[in-house]
Amino acid sequence: MAEETAVVLDRPQVKKAVQALQAFLKTKLTSDISLLDGTQQISMLFTLWKIPKVAQAIRIPLPHGQRPDTDEVCLFTRDEPKMTSEQTQRFYKKLLEEKGVKNITEIIPYKVLKTEYKPYEAKRRLLGNFDMFLSDERVRRLLPSHLGKHFYERKKEPLTVNLLSKNLARDIHRVIQGTSLKVTNKGCCCMARVAHSGMTPDEVTDNIEAAVQTVVAKLRTKGPVVKLIHLKSETSVALPIYTSDLSDINKLEEAQEEAAAKKRPKKTKTEDAAAEEEEIPELVPIETPSKKPKLEKPPQKKMEKKNKPAAGKKGKKSPSKMTKKKGKMDSKVKRKVKK
Repeated sequence: MAEETAVVLDRPQVKKAVQALQAFLKTKLTSDISLLDGTQQISMLFTLWKIPKVAQAIRIPLPHGQRPDTDEVCLFTRDEPKMTSEQTQRFYKKLLEEKGVKNITEIIPYKVLKTEYKPYEAKRRLLGNFDMFLSDERVRRLLPSHLGKHFYERKKEPLTVNLLSKNLARDIHRVIQGTSLKVTNKGCCCMARVAHSGMTPDEVTDNIEAAVQTVVAKLRTKGPVVKLIHLKSETSVALPIYTSDLSDINKLEEAQEEAAAKKRPKKTKTEDAAAEEEEIPELVPIETPSKKPKLEKPPQKKMEKKNKPAAGKKGKKSPSKMTKKKGKMDSKVKRKVKK
């Protein structure tokens, strides 16, 4: 499994791509006055062989911090019992100082979030004032209904932190300086931020290699995983740094055939025996006649003569021939007499 899913990067080639991207970003910074004081994000675009069946979020620890020290970080905490909101803020500030955490800019208890940041405009200001949001894992499930959809559309949803951890400084540093990759089941492409334009080429290359190893190891798919990897910034084109071998197509087809074979129902012994005993009838061709057979006409039925009904009314007999002749003679005699 490890051999099939291994992704080997060409480090010199990756470093050349990083240098070309940083050279482009320098020319962009000098031409655009609005970007003189800022740095741009450098992200990796992963193209997978197939769409995952289940969505997945992968935490990626990086050897070099990919956020500048000027980033503003906000922490949402739970409400401590028998304490006001101000006392809760002081309690967690003291806790972070004791643990050696220095990256947190502001602490907001859950009660303050519900009351002071309830209007829409207040939420928008909160979203724009900070670059990253962290949350105590004890109140993480309560935040979506109070933050709104804009935090998730801008990809600034809070990341969970265990504030009861013994190594709190190390855990918070890993979350802040690390990155995450969201793999959805709606497409085969996903992106993760791995560096910024102010880092050296070697540091960016180290982060890229660490991110690739983590993604390949944690993706829940069988067979070849990654098809293409590109490197890009917010304003640049995507530079290819990895292309999978064509032999991965055969491995992918074999993995699909194995998965399909496991889903097929297995035949029982009785079904196999019945299939062997059943004889397949031979197909015999039908002879077509050379001449069309004459169609025999059905015998016509003789029409029986029906007796015509007698004229006149029922009950009266028709006059005979003798009476008709006598009537004619009498009429002639009368005519002669008149002359």
